[in-house]
Amino acid sequence: MSTNNCVVVNDVSKFYGTSQVLKNISLEINTGEIFGLLGPSGAGKTTLVKMLSGIEQATNGSVKVLNDLMPNLHTMGRIGFMAQSDALYEELTAEDNLDFFAEIYGLNSSQRSARKKQVINLVNLNNDINKPVRQFSGGMKRRLSLAISLLHNPEILILDEPTVGIDPILRQAIWDELEALRLQNVTIVVTTHVMDEADKCTRLAMIRDGHIIAVGTPEALKSSTNTSSLEKAFLQYGSTALEV
Repeated sequence: MSTNNCVVVNDVSKFYGTSQVLKNISLEINTGEIFGLLGPSGAGKTTLVKMLSGIEQATNGSVKVLNDLMPNLHTMGRIGFMAQSDALYEELTAEDNLDFFAEIYGLNSSQRSARKKQVINLVNLNNDINKPVRQFSGGMKRRLSLAISLLHNPEILILDEPTVGIDPILRQAIWDELEALRLQNVTIVVTTHVMDEADKCTRLAMIRDGHIIAVGTPEALKSSTNTSSLEKAFLQYGSTALEV
């Protein structure tokens, strides 16, 4: 493994019963990049990020994160994971949820206070921190989930469809913050099917039907297919597995 790789996926397949969701996936993600997993619903993106975060285990092959074979409890503590479904306690306030997860992450009282302010500012929930989460809209819940995933200053941030239901202005603010985190050498893995978000990634893996069909920078993927958009490039790659 290169010293610049913080994630190495080697020939990974995943079965649920007789259904194969991932098919011989191999992938390397570098420290300090925003790596996008681009593909339609059902392509296998969520299953893959669950394996990177230690929630799921590969049927075949291996997943290494920060030099450790996953799943690994210590390494999982160095990862921030935002799932596609919000794992929030709806009868508690936003602040109570933050306190609960800060306790799980092992933050002391001074760390907790400082980080709560920072992450709540980021997701623009200052005026709603004392409201029960059951009163939140879907977009507000996504914002709180993102704040929770950032609480413990993770080395790797894994986000599964993070901006679903979030308005365009806040979506841009979140991407600006992700870029700022990248510049601080935080590695970010994000799943998306939104093409303009994919264009903001350092590199992408295009996934279709459990296969990686292409890997590269957004510009390289468009250039190699002689197309003007990632959507057209995705369609062009189709069933051809290429790496650029």
